[in-house]
This record gives sequence, C-alpha cells and structure tokens, in this order.
Amino acid sequence: MAIREINKNGTAAWRRTTSLSVALALSLGLSAAAAQAEDALARIRDSKTITIGYREASFPFSFLDQDKKPVGYTIDLCLKIADAVKQQLKLPQLNIAYVPVTSSNRLDLIAGGKVDLECGSTTNNAERRKRVDFTIAHFMASTRMIVRTSDTIKNWPDLRNKKVVTTKGTTSVKSLDDRGQVRALNMTVLEGRDHNESFKMVEDKAADAFVMDDVLLYGLKATAKDPAAYAVVGDPLTTEPYAIMLPKGDPAYKGLVDREMGRIIHDGEIQKLYTKWFLSAIPAKNNLTLNMPMSYLFRESLRFPSDHVGN
Repeated sequence: MAIREINKNGTAAWRRTTSLSVALALSLGLSAAAAQAEDALARIRDSKTITIGYREASFPFSFLDQDKKPVGYTIDLCLKIADAVKQQLKLPQLNIAYVPVTSSNRLDLIAGGKVDLECGSTTNNAERRKRVDFTIAHFMASTRMIVRTSDTIKNWPDLRNKKVVTTKGTTSVKSLDDRGQVRALNMTVLEGRDHNESFKMVEDKAADAFVMDDVLLYGLKATAKDPAAYAVVGDPLTTEPYAIMLPKGDPAYKGLVDREMGRIIHDGEIQKLYTKWFLSAIPAKNNLTLNMPMSYLFRESLRFPSDHVGN
C-alpha cells in the first residue's frame, strides 16, 4: 500500500452530519454493510485517508509505471475526485492509500467498504449495480476490429467470406453472431490463445480481422512493428461504459463524486486528460502513443453526463 499526501489549510466539518446519517440508517434497520457504506465521508474524514483501488496493467486507464507507481487516465480522474473530497471535508491533509485490485476481487472490496474509489476500466452494468454504485462514465469502449490497411475492409459487410479471429474465452465475435452476421457473411471464425496471438494472426495474414474492444486494439496497433500497416475500423457493435465504482447506498458520498465528475466534464478537463492519455506520447509507457480519437459515442455522452446506462 502506497501513501500520498494532499495538503491544504482548513478544518473538518462533517462529523455530525454523517453520524446522524448512520444513526438514521441503523434506526431503519438497515444492514451493517449498508451503514458502513453510508459512513464513507466520516470514515475518510476521521482517518484523513481515501483509498483508491487500481489495476496493475489496465493501460492506459490504470497501470504501474517504471517506478511501480499507479498512473493512468482513471487515476488522474480519481485524484481530482480525492481533492474535491478534501475540499468538501475542509481537511488540512488527505492521504491517498493505493490498493491493487483485480477483476475477481474489485466488487468485493468496494462492496465491503475496503476501497472508496475503484479506478480502473470497469463497465457499469445492471448486474454490478446490484452490489455497487457507479459515477458518470469516463469512457465508452466499443467492439470493433483491427485489419491490415492494405486490405479493403472498412466495415462488417466487407468480412464476407473472410477469416475473423477473436481471443478464446471472450464474447466479441458473439456480438456478430447475435446479429446473424457470421452465418450471413459466411465468415470463418478462428480463436487465438491470447490477444497477442490473435493479433499475430492478422499480422501473418492467417486472419483478415481481429474483433475485440477498440481500446485494446489501439494498444496492439501502437506496439506493432509498423503501426501504420493496421487500422481499427467498423461501426461499434457494442458499447461498454467504463465508470468509477463506489460503495452502494451512500447518497452523500456519491453526490459529491458525481458533482466533481460533472465539473471535470463541463470545465473541459476530461478532454485534456483524454488528449494526455489517448492522443499524446505517454512517458510512463516508453512514450507510446495510442493515437485513439475520441469516439462519437463518448463525445455525445459528455454532452449530457449521466450515471444511467441501458445495460
């Protein structure tokens, strides 16, 4: 666990409000877990610490740099949220505790009150909302495909009689199959053991397209020997709204986080962060550049920021 300090003059001011909130929760017979969730601001104020859950290799959202320090697009957003919490609580100092999380334990850590903000690349969906809350989406991932620029493939109908690869255990090609595209276009579906092998099949011309989340495809393109030889194309088949997870059932804490995310969007700060992590050289990743333009879906979502999604 790593600790970072944020200092500013001021005094604490939320003890009585949050204590009353917990007392009311208990009087209504809510569970201990719910009461703990509703005490997030008091817990942060009393410990002078906010706990950020990070992913070790979710580039460029949340990953470790050469010094093993958590960095990334979502980490930057969470640091802004942490500063807003410090300002709201009028704390002279707020420590930030970084805790590594994985795809298998992230929901448990948030639901159990062990982590205050999960800052990675987690999709906001109905199943997860049963256990946790989400703030406004900070990214929209889509299922698309990477192809060789020397080919004429621009969209899904161009895959007629082509070989399409996906990574074993993923559901990307299922999106095509659900729309009847695999059979209608007479595609041959291949599987790679991992993403690198799937992309290599496109490089070696063993497959004509690799179907996967677009942000992953842009990462593979950026690390290829000749990035200009490949293009990410195709209308989005699915939309995955990535959002920061919060403990469920804490309206005061969630309201504060939502307001700060709204401010970041309305003030144009999110566009600056997007440029930093998706369009510019990234020193923390050996100056790798994703060159991933902001998608139309994400750009439109920023016009009307909301934590409500359809899935």
